Amino acid sequence: MPWFPRPPSPDPSSFDILLRRCSSPRQSKQIHSRIVLCGALQGSAVLAARLVSVYSRQGLLADASRVFLGAESCGSILLWNSILRANLSHGRIGDALALYRRMRVLDLPADGFTLPMVVRCCSSMGASELCKAVHGHAVITGYSHHLHVANELILMHGTRGDMLCAQQIFEEMPLRNIISWNTLLAGFAGAGDSSGASDLFRRMESERVEPNSVSWTSLLSAHARDGKNSGVLNLFCEMTARGTRPTPESLSVVLSVCAEMGSAGEGKAVHSVVVRDGLEGYVFVRNSLISFYGMLGNAEEAELLFSQTEPKSLVTWNSLISCHAAAGLHEQAYQLLLEMEETTGIRPDSVTWSAVIGGLAAQGKAVESLEIFRQMQEDGVRANSVTAATVLSACAEFAALRLGRELHGHTLRASTGDGDPLVGNALVSMYAKCGSLKDARNMFDKMANNRDLISWNSMISGYGINGLGEEAIGVFEGMVDAGVDPDGVSFVAVLSACRHAGFVSEGRRLFHRMVHRHGIRPWMEHYACMVDLLGRAGLLEEAIKLVKRMPMEPNIWVWGSLLNSCRMHRNDGVAEEAASRIFALELETAGSCMLLSNIYASWGRWEDSARVRVLTRRKDLRKSPGQSWIELNRVVHVFLSGALLPQEMAGVYVVLEELNQLIESWE
Repeated sequence: MPWFPRPPSPDPSSFDILLRRCSSPRQSKQIHSRIVLCGALQGSAVLAARLVSVYSRQGLLADASRVFLGAESCGSILLWNSILRANLSHGRIGDALALYRRMRVLDLPADGFTLPMVVRCCSSMGASELCKAVHGHAVITGYSHHLHVANELILMHGTRGDMLCAQQIFEEMPLRNIISWNTLLAGFAGAGDSSGASDLFRRMESERVEPNSVSWTSLLSAHARDGKNSGVLNLFCEMTARGTRPTPESLSVVLSVCAEMGSAGEGKAVHSVVVRDGLEGYVFVRNSLISFYGMLGNAEEAELLFSQTEPKSLVTWNSLISCHAAAGLHEQAYQLLLEMEETTGIRPDSVTWSAVIGGLAAQGKAVESLEIFRQMQEDGVRANSVTAATVLSACAEFAALRLGRELHGHTLRASTGDGDPLVGNALVSMYAKCGSLKDARNMFDKMANNRDLISWNSMISGYGINGLGEEAIGVFEGMVDAGVDPDGVSFVAVLSACRHAGFVSEGRRLFHRMVHRHGIRPWMEHYACMVDLLGRAGLLEEAIKLVKRMPMEPNIWVWGSLLNSCRMHRNDGVAEEAASRIFALELETAGSCMLLSNIYASWGRWEDSARVRVLTRRKDLRKSPGQSWIELNRVVHVFLSGALLPQEMAGVYVVLEELNQLIESWE
C-alpha cells in the first residue's frame, strides 16, 4: 500500500511537497507512479526537475536520467540544470559536459546556475581549450561577472595555474564575497606563490574583509609550498593569537613543516592543539602526526599513534612506512610494506614502494633500491614520477644505461615521461652521467616547453662532467638568453665544466660575472672549482691568493685541490702550506693524507712519506675502497677493491688469469 494517507490531487505543487519529504527510494517511486497516473508530469518541468533531484540524492542516477529523457523536450533550463547537477554530484564529468554541448546545439540559454557547474567540470577535466571555450561562453552570455560564475572561473584558472587570468576576473568582479577572496588565495597556494598570497591576504584586511580559517589555511599552504617554513610557523602563531581556530588542513600543513625543519618543540605544541580542539579523529591529521614523529626519528611515538588509528587506511600505512624510510630504517620500512599486504590485504601502491626505494637511495644503497624497484614491477604497480626519478638517479650512480633506457620507455608508456619536469630532469642527468650525451641532449630539447632551472643545470653539468666545456658554456649562455636567471648551482656546474676543460680565462670571467652581474656570493664549491682550475693550469700563486681572500675558512676540498695541483707541478712550498692546513682541520681524510704521502715519495722524501702514513694509521683514517660495476642481464654487479667475489662468480678469477697470461705472452 502507498505510504501517504490519501491520494493527492493532480496539483503539481502537492506532489512537489511530497517529493521533498521522501526519505527512501521506495517512497520516491510510489509518488512517481502516482504522478504518471495522474498525468501531472506532462508539461511540468518543475516536477520533473524535482524528481531528477530526488533520485540523484538517493543514488538512483539511472532513474533520474529516465525522467529527464522523458521531459527534455520542454526545454526548461531548470530541468537541464537539475540533470547537470545530478551528473556532477556523482562524478560523471564527461556526461555532464556532453549535456552542456547538447544544450549549445539546441541553443538553450545557460544561466547563472548552469555555468558554475560547467566551469567546475572543466576544472576537473583540466582541458585547456575547453576551459577557454566555456569562459568565452560566459563572457558572451554576460554571466562572466556573475558572482557564482566568476568564483568558479577563478577556481578553474587557478587550478590550471593561470593566476594572471584568475586575478583579472577577480579585479573585474562588481561584487565579491569571502569565497571569491579564498578561491584566489587557494590559487596562489596551489602555485606556491607566497608573495601573491600575502599581498592578497593583507588587501583583504585593508578592505575590511575578515579572513576566516580557510583564508589562513591557504596562506599557510602557499608559504609551505614556497619553502618558507619559518614563515609558516610565524603565521600559525599569528593566526592562533588572533583567535582563529585552526582547521585540520592547517594543522597538517604546519606538522609537515615542523617535520621538514626538525622542529620537535613546535610540532609537539601543534600536537597539543590537535588534542585540545578534539581533532585527533581526522585521519589525515593523525597521519601527519605519524609522519612528524617518524621523520624526527621518534619511531616509538609514531608506532603508538599508528596502533591507535582505526581503521588503518593505505595512507596511514604509507605515513609509517615513509617515516621509517626517511629515518634510514629501510629494512623496517620494507618489512612494514610486506606486513601491510599480508595482515590487512591492502596492496602497496606507488607511494608505498617509492618511500622504500627513496629511503634506500638516500642511504646510498642504489643497488638495493634497484632490486626493490624490480619487485615493484613484478607486483604490477606502475611507477609514478617520484619513483621514476628516484630509480633513474640510482641508474645514473651505477651507469646502468640499459635499465635507464628501459625505465624511460616505461615512463613514456605511463604518460609520465617528456611532459613531467621531474622525470625529464632525471632522464637528462641519467643519460649524461652514463656518457650518452646525445640522448641527454635529445631529452633536454624535448623539454623545451617544460624546462625549469634544474633542467638547464642538469644539461650544463652533463656536458661538464664529460669534459665538453664549450658545450656547457653554450647551454649556460642559452639559459641566460632564454630569460632564466642562473643560481649558485648553475655556476658550480659551469665552473666545474671550465675546470675539466682547462678554460682558465672563461672560468675567471664567469666567476667575476657571478659576483658582479648576478649578485651571487660565492660558495665553498665555487672557490674549490676556481682553485682547482688555476692549480691545474700551474697558476699556483694566483690560486693561493684566492684561497687567502676567501671570506670563509677553506675546507678539506679546497686545500685538497691545491695539494693535488702541487703534485702535478712539483711545487713543494705551496704543498707544505696546504698539507699543514689539512692537518689542522678536524675533519681529515685518508685521501688527502695518501696524496701527501705520495707527493713526498715522488720527491724522494721517504721519511716524511712514512711519517704521514704512520699518522694516517694512528688516526684510523681509511680510504674508501675503489669500486666498479657492470650491468649484466638487467642486474648490476658491484666489485670492491680488495673484496672477494661471491662463490657463484668465482669463474671471473679464471678469466682474469687467462687474460693475464695472454698479456704476458704478448710482452
